[in-house]
Amino acid sequence: MFKRLVFEESAALFTITAFVTAVSIYVAVTWRAVRMKRPQLERFENLPFAIATPAAVHDTDQLSA
Repeated sequence: MFKRLVFEESAALFTITAFVTAVSIYVAVTWRAVRMKRPQLERFENLPFAIATPAAVHDTDQLSA
């Protein structure tokens, strides 16, 4: 069954390159999140709740009625 698979050097090179690229992106994002300053972290924590959207205001009007 595995005799039909063709392993070429270019296929291995592309696979390793894609893996290294993905790992480097995840490491960079994780490193940036870990090194984030406290004020910026607090701002991001409250970001979804900072601005009242029209849909949220409309939903609360229906709940109170």
